[in-house]
Amino acid sequence: MIDIDRIRTDTPAASRLAYLHNAGAALMPTPVATAMKRHIDFESEIGGYAAADRESVRLDTVYGSVARLLNAAPDEIALMENATVAWQMAFYSLPFAQGDRILTAEAEYAANYVAFLQVAKRTGAIIDVVPSDSTGELDVAALERMIDDRVKLIAITWVPTNGGLVNPAAAIGRIARAHGIPYLLDACQAVGQMVVDVETIGCDMLSATGRKFLRGPRGTGFLYVRRAMLQRLEPPMIDHFAAPWVSRDEYQLRDDARRFETWENNYAARLGLGAAVDYALAIGLGPIEQRCRLLADRLRSGLASIRGIQIRDLGRAPGAIVSFTVDGYDANAIVSGAAAAGITIGASDPSSTRIDAELRALPPVVRASPHYYNTEAEIDRLIGHLAGLTPR
Repeated sequence: MIDIDRIRTDTPAASRLAYLHNAGAALMPTPVATAMKRHIDFESEIGGYAAADRESVRLDTVYGSVARLLNAAPDEIALMENATVAWQMAFYSLPFAQGDRILTAEAEYAANYVAFLQVAKRTGAIIDVVPSDSTGELDVAALERMIDDRVKLIAITWVPTNGGLVNPAAAIGRIARAHGIPYLLDACQAVGQMVVDVETIGCDMLSATGRKFLRGPRGTGFLYVRRAMLQRLEPPMIDHFAAPWVSRDEYQLRDDARRFETWENNYAARLGLGAAVDYALAIGLGPIEQRCRLLADRLRSGLASIRGIQIRDLGRAPGAIVSFTVDGYDANAIVSGAAAAGITIGASDPSSTRIDAELRALPPVVRASPHYYNTEAEIDRLIGHLAGLTPR
């Protein structure tokens, strides 16, 4: 059971906001903010280097915390500035040549897809989009049929930004493993919302952010690289932390995932990330996932009863991102109106998931994303607000 009262006490803004924008940037719990402020105080009092030395043990434990979150090993974790950098460091480490194929999904995120386009332009690699099945999930049977010896990467967004879809990450992993194809998983919207086990999933690389459902600070993220994959990847950019300068004409890449890091970083933010991971682990990702789905299902059920609202989610078991449109209303107008009523939600533009948006002729959609610290009353408050809109 989740102690909602205690968690909401740790989330002061919850007393004045119905905050349902966790797919954008969740509210940090007090222990996260405290960890960051404490380190900033140290830096102001004794200097940045001394502060890092003083907190070196605590900083090192962040790797272990993230590893426990993913069921990985600490040496398979790199701490990054954000999820995009994490994903890019993995992707751009892979070699591609003319005719090599990259397999991805219809709902792939824009930041990833433009990287595919750039590599295709540079190398002659080919981007092939795996079709979705009747539920909207990536069609696993179609993926299997598309495999040949030219496929050099399977890269999938697990939980797309524009709706409740949860792609079959583990089923994709089984195919990737069976054919020996590297598998890169964008888990930005999954980490902190649901159980993430890289051994069960079978991915070789996974990227995620701190600021979304994990409830960490902005400017944090991490990369997981399976130990067996590490030695196959040379980062596209290095410094003397990632690859010590061992002689006049030689550098030596680190043996662990920290080969993807650089020497300078935001130590206060790292400590905040570690506190956020520990906070989630203490609650339990199983109970978190169960409550997230419960609240999201309650919201979908309520929205389905309101005339003029169309739910735009896909998948057999949608997650905690609820996307919808309201007849006669622009998505941003809905977001602004909700904000005036003390309810924080967001919107997703078609350009963020262009292929899926074009296939479904999606306009900008409203995006409400409840988390475990939300209450049923807050869900009902949003439903009531939307039900009270004047039809257009």
